[in-house]
Amino acid sequence: MSEIERESMEFDVVIVGAGPAGLAAAIRLKQIDPNLSVVVLEKGSEVGAHILSGAVVDPIGIDRLLPGWREEEGHPFKTPVTADHFLILGPAGSLRLPNFIMPPLMNNHGNFIVSLGNVCRWLASKAEALGVDVYPGFAAADLIYDETGAVKGVVTGDMGVERDGSHGPGYTPGMALLGKYVLIGEGARGSLAKKLIQKFNLADGRDPGKYGIGLKELWQVKPEHHRAGLVQHSFGWPLGMKTGGGSFLYHLEDNQVAVGFVVHLNYKNPYLAPFEEFQRFKTHPAIRGTFEGAKRISYGARAITEGGWQSVPKTSFPGGLLIGCSAGFVNVPRIKGSHNAVLSGMLAAEHVASAIGEGRANDELAAYEAAWRDSDIGRDLKRVRNVKPLWSKLGLTGVAVGGLDMWLNTLLGISPFGTLKHGKSDAQSLEPASKHKPIAYPKPDGVLTFDRLSSVFLSNTNHEENQPIHLQVKDMDLQKRSEYGVFSGPSTRYCPAGVYEWVDGDGNALAGGPGASDKGGENRDTGPAGAKFVINAQNCVHCKTCDIKDPNQNINWVTPQGGEGPVYPNM
Repeated sequence: MSEIERESMEFDVVIVGAGPAGLAAAIRLKQIDPNLSVVVLEKGSEVGAHILSGAVVDPIGIDRLLPGWREEEGHPFKTPVTADHFLILGPAGSLRLPNFIMPPLMNNHGNFIVSLGNVCRWLASKAEALGVDVYPGFAAADLIYDETGAVKGVVTGDMGVERDGSHGPGYTPGMALLGKYVLIGEGARGSLAKKLIQKFNLADGRDPGKYGIGLKELWQVKPEHHRAGLVQHSFGWPLGMKTGGGSFLYHLEDNQVAVGFVVHLNYKNPYLAPFEEFQRFKTHPAIRGTFEGAKRISYGARAITEGGWQSVPKTSFPGGLLIGCSAGFVNVPRIKGSHNAVLSGMLAAEHVASAIGEGRANDELAAYEAAWRDSDIGRDLKRVRNVKPLWSKLGLTGVAVGGLDMWLNTLLGISPFGTLKHGKSDAQSLEPASKHKPIAYPKPDGVLTFDRLSSVFLSNTNHEENQPIHLQVKDMDLQKRSEYGVFSGPSTRYCPAGVYEWVDGDGNALAGGPGASDKGGENRDTGPAGAKFVINAQNCVHCKTCDIKDPNQNINWVTPQGGEGPVYPNM
């Protein structure tokens, strides 16, 4: 990118990502020193367009960032939690766990059910009122380094590049945004964070990053089926005993219900399809009644960081910091990360402002690394550090053991397990298709259950089709030989947006892709040599699952043109 002549702009601080972490950092910087120049880049067409979360928010971060917000009109925290239910689902029944057996940190009273996208829109308005420059529609596509190798800025993506890489008639080169420090808050599995982790060896000595895929729908339900403030979580069916994951059902204001399903991406069976598991979940007798006579109004999907305490990479690098989900501050059993994202953005801002006040620039803010572990963020994650590895090793039994471990950490500050390791990465966890049987998922009825393409339509996803494909397959022969030949094309199943297809010479689906389950995933008439990998990049909802779960780490997700992807109105 350096050979292209670019306009540049200089700021004190450049922030990538207008999520809770990035916006909290921007607000806190201006609170500390109103004279600091701060810019926030957002790849979505508007702030909140790419934000997807459950979400039940612990307000600890907002309370510290914006004291007095509760007395303001127009804030998005309209629905306090009024009831907290935990269910274990079997194929035909359910068992509600009594609340008193749950560790106190699992209690949601005092929290709020929100659209996190709307929270970010609100935070952006607060930031702009303080003088922060917020630029939606600009994807940070690459990093800029100084002569010492430290990060000194980012480059926004070029616009108007043709599929073959040539410059089209509307070509506009991206801009260079330079700063004394750069904060990376792209969310889970961000493309710039990946580069930084590799370049500066930030993952050395840490466990592999762990992830889940979260799928969510927003429904307008009948008033008689709505209970504002109800929070319901479940685990068990339809997932097997050894496959991690669970559901959420959140009753917001205005007769709206957010329903979601999370599948831990360390699952073994390449025939498992998280989207279809989500659709199947809604048919459970304990769930389906909520949606009788209801209307589905939105859909989306996003990867979730799940590694926690053991997997957080080194968060400081020369010239900047990783914040929020770019670092991996999600508390898995609580299914919450936005509170830690806000706190991490504030903490980063305080370290940056202090350094700038001392006349420093583009050096490493090494003190931040110890600071977050000694803060409320670290205390939040350390108490639950063994829940995910216990679940992964012991299945549903591990959930019970993890609950006991949380109690011991809460009451005594100790765990009999110490700190357990996560083991394999999510990509390495996938097993060859020969070890598993195909799963025959029921066809969608179009009322309660749906197919992927109609779901993607509700996400308002759009990409310019003639641009270079932003889902880069490094070695197509490896993809054909292994992803298809050995693993039976799991990309056709783990992608929640129908991006990937394996087809034969006549365009017929292979490898048991969506809609081909009657073939049992064993239609190998043409063999791997005759199979063709089709990438429908225009369907991509930017969830990053392919970048995480491809068994050979052969797919690399990079930013498309700025402003493209989903446009979530209130997710």
